[in-house]
Amino acid sequence: MIKFPGWAQRNNEGPPDLDQVMRDLSRKINNMFGKGGGSQPTSSNGGNINLPILPIIAVILLIWLATGFYMVDSGSKGVVQRFGKMTDDTTEPGPRWHLPYPIEKVTVVNMEQVRRLEVGYRTTGEGGGGKTKQPREALMLTEDENIIDLQFAVQYNLNNAKYYLFNNRATDDAVMSAAESAIREVVGKNKLDDLLQKGLADTSQRMQTILDSYKTGVHIISVSLQSAQPPEQVQEAFEDVNRANQDNQRQVNEGQAYANDVIPKSRGKASRLLAEAAGYKLKIESEARGNASRFEQILAQYNNAPDVTRQRLYLDAQEQILSSVSKVVVDQKAGSMLYLPLDKLMNSNAAAAPQQSQSLQSLNTPAAPVADPTVDRSRDAFRSRDRESR
Repeated sequence: MIKFPGWAQRNNEGPPDLDQVMRDLSRKINNMFGKGGGSQPTSSNGGNINLPILPIIAVILLIWLATGFYMVDSGSKGVVQRFGKMTDDTTEPGPRWHLPYPIEKVTVVNMEQVRRLEVGYRTTGEGGGGKTKQPREALMLTEDENIIDLQFAVQYNLNNAKYYLFNNRATDDAVMSAAESAIREVVGKNKLDDLLQKGLADTSQRMQTILDSYKTGVHIISVSLQSAQPPEQVQEAFEDVNRANQDNQRQVNEGQAYANDVIPKSRGKASRLLAEAAGYKLKIESEARGNASRFEQILAQYNNAPDVTRQRLYLDAQEQILSSVSKVVVDQKAGSMLYLPLDKLMNSNAAAAPQQSQSLQSLNTPAAPVADPTVDRSRDAFRSRDRESR
């Protein structure tokens, strides 16, 4: 506290003269800057003149004001605090200014920086070549009461600078807690085999929901599963079970493939047999109706002319019977049997007729008939037997 001389003596006379107070203050400030003890220039009314104090104060004020300039980089935001209290102002990238400390303070937050958090393991060594397991974080219980060892990495950035600064004491701890909570919830609702095959689906969305409920200002980019396997103590037994399941699935697939091959063929064969049976049925029914209709017609003719109808039926039956057997001609007068192969003669003549017509067309000249050796032999046999009978 600065005490001015003469105040004690003038307590009862009112405040001291203002000029006297300013002169005393100027003298004390000059003494502080090393200018005391010498003769000071005086004004015409006898007062001291303090010329350097005002420029110094101005320079100090300018320097203090200049400390309020700051730069916000691209992808970052500045959060302004006034007397330690958060304001509504959030500065965008570029050169900015605020009231210098201790009135205002600015915290610049990188919003686009991708941060990485490892759960269940920690990267060690240069270049991240080694890993150290964290069993407390990695071991989780599944729905079917099995234990699974999960290792995953979470990548995130920020979406609200104010929430990030003032709602979190430790952001990594908040993200770690949300990640463990979300993944333990997902693991607890799925079986071990499903987790090993499908992975951690919808985990990032669940983590984002938890973090948004606490207003952490964190945005989850991705959750990448590094490892998912049973604990090392039961790894061998689990692999045996897994191989057995794979063999079982392979046999099921083979059986299904065989069924897919055989069943369509069997169905096709059954359909073909049904179609053939239906066709045979129609054929038999048609033949039966035709025979019945023919019999009715024959009956009507038989009633009109029995002898003629009976003879015609006999001849028709003989024609049907003899059409498919070899013919033998017997001369009743000679009393000997003459073998005359009429069926062969007819077949040979029918086969020779097209050949003769083709020869006539190609040569365009009449061709001499060629004697059939079978006919010649038949004629010779007939003549010899005729001479013997004579």
